[in-house]
Amino acid sequence: MKKGLLMVFTGNGKGKTTSALGLAMRCAGHGLKVCFIQFIKGSWKYGELEAVKRFSGLIDFHVMGKGFTWKSEDMEKDRAAARKAWEFARRVIADGSHHLVVLDEFTYLLDYGMIEIEPVLETLAGRPQALHVAVTGRNAPAGLLEAADLVTVMKAVKHPLQAGIKAQKGIEF
Repeated sequence: MKKGLLMVFTGNGKGKTTSALGLAMRCAGHGLKVCFIQFIKGSWKYGELEAVKRFSGLIDFHVMGKGFTWKSEDMEKDRAAARKAWEFARRVIADGSHHLVVLDEFTYLLDYGMIEIEPVLETLAGRPQALHVAVTGRNAPAGLLEAADLVTVMKAVKHPLQAGIKAQKGIEF
């Protein structure tokens, strides 16, 4: 049976976005189109932006966020950006022209109440039958977890930051 899967990568451990990027690379390696939408990451330079340039025509990469929301100085501006990004994602999901759509760090919009869960679940349930969707971020709500076909919870056991080792190019960004 072939069915588009709803996959959720959540939890407090590292690896949620990395897992979604791995899926995107796997799809592109098979010549399948991917739309990767980042909802929180801002305007700084990180490796995935450079890597996807090598998959031109196969991975559409959109950075829709304004930076880390918990550091926001203007939550209303961030809410407006979140709503605009979600409307873009809804259009991408509905048009069915991709094999995989990644909603990276999307759970934060739900957790902070920027987007209501009900229309999200309706959009995901009404997506084209063959479309795969991956959602990443901490604190995925129960409704999203219940709707998902695959849920992976990343558990933080040990992290280099605990030993004073700062984020490193190619590992964290």
